[in-house]
Amino acid sequence: MVLNVADRPLRDLNISFSEIARAIPDRVALSDSIRSVTWIELDRRANQIARKLIDHGVKPDDKVALLSPNSVTYVEVMFGILRAGACIVPLPTHTSAETWSAMVKDSAARMVFASENYASEMKSRADVELSGSDIVQLDEASLSEFVSGAEDTPPTVVSSLDHGFNLIYSSGTTGVPKGILQSRSYRANEALVLARGYELDHQTRTLVSTPLCSNTTLFVLFSVLGAGGSVKLMERFDASKWLTLAEQWRPTDVILVPVQYTRILAHPDFDRFDLSSFRNKFCTSAPLSAAIKQEVLARWPAGGLTEFYGMTEGGISCFLNAHEHPDKLDTVGKPFPDCDLRVIDNSGRVLPQGEVGELIGCSPRVMTGYYKLDEATREASWFDESGKRFQRSGDIGWVDDDGFVHLLDRKKDVVISGGFNVYAVDLENVLTQHPDVQEVAVIAAPSQSWGETPVAFAVLREGATADAVCQWANQRLGKVQRVARVVAIDELPRSNIGKVLKRTLREKLLPLGTLP
Repeated sequence: MVLNVADRPLRDLNISFSEIARAIPDRVALSDSIRSVTWIELDRRANQIARKLIDHGVKPDDKVALLSPNSVTYVEVMFGILRAGACIVPLPTHTSAETWSAMVKDSAARMVFASENYASEMKSRADVELSGSDIVQLDEASLSEFVSGAEDTPPTVVSSLDHGFNLIYSSGTTGVPKGILQSRSYRANEALVLARGYELDHQTRTLVSTPLCSNTTLFVLFSVLGAGGSVKLMERFDASKWLTLAEQWRPTDVILVPVQYTRILAHPDFDRFDLSSFRNKFCTSAPLSAAIKQEVLARWPAGGLTEFYGMTEGGISCFLNAHEHPDKLDTVGKPFPDCDLRVIDNSGRVLPQGEVGELIGCSPRVMTGYYKLDEATREASWFDESGKRFQRSGDIGWVDDDGFVHLLDRKKDVVISGGFNVYAVDLENVLTQHPDVQEVAVIAAPSQSWGETPVAFAVLREGATADAVCQWANQRLGKVQRVARVVAIDELPRSNIGKVLKRTLREKLLPLGTLP
């Protein structure tokens, strides 16, 4: 049977999942290294989980949290939460116990599903305000015990597209994580746009190796499943294992973050693997350098390469089909047709095309708001003369004459040296051209003479010296751009999806003091 999901009207993904299960019941929906489930098995398990959640007092739009590595069981519970009309709260596993316990409290989660170690610690913590019965160990045996006796038919639940689909806590790259609430309408629209734009259907096979707590993962995961496709989950990413699995399983689509593309391409046996099965290769979460885009297109042409630029908060949605625009690899592409993107200055004035300022956007895919943080939501909003709300990105960029968006820096990370704006990306692009520089990130350091001055943290090849790299770069940079210092570092600090944590690098500046 052919499912024309891209032609359907906007509807709750939970409804779509039920329809898909009836249409292609015996097709595999999910698999990991341990087990696989068909669409009808997934649907029945979701019904059982939903009924048990309701028995525990979970009501439509309530929050239910998960804390675990990737697994089929994890996704089954997400389906069950949606089937109960509730909102998924996927907690990051890379944070401290204090952080995820604070997220449980902030979200007012009615229940938590957690893998064994997390479940045990959660039950022992006084700051987790849940009873032991509301903390369920997340593995197949424990989940089977949890749903024992529950009917596998759909419960009667009244939910709305305005209800929460998921509450995602930000990576915290710029401070304390905030809860970002996305509605069911947000996810339904997103899945429809991706299915239509990239021909996702029941033959789509997607390999997922990024964490299920990340928006990077969820937007592709639910789009593929919403189209009736099949998803293979890796518990954690490893370049060698990923290449082997990709050759064996023959995926058609993949979502990877920049650091994963870099590590896959750097694998010594990369060119020996057969990766010809791909129809779409996606990248998001952080800017992918033009050099890596070019290398992907040259060495891994199957499926082209599409970079998405946006935020978990939504509003801005851009895409670059790099294989179609090899002359625009230094951009993040054009806004989606339904995205109204503008550039504003510090006073909120809309700037003409070509001028540099903060990127803002309005689209059907925008967060409901920062959870319980009305003031933060207002600060992240901009309204035009008609009252239409735009999401502020905090990113500095500009739009060229062809309509392509160029990113320069995070607004808070712009180096203001001697009164001039210096953008980290310009410096990073020069530094990465040095043959001994593997990775680099530039941040602002306090300076006696200039107020601020650029400092680069670089992962260098063996035998290279930071001073030599600094001298080489400064010969190629403008006077106000020159790097005060290059600091050699074993690896750049990153979030669980590969974003460089510049706040951590700023902490490493403290021993340097104020530079000349």
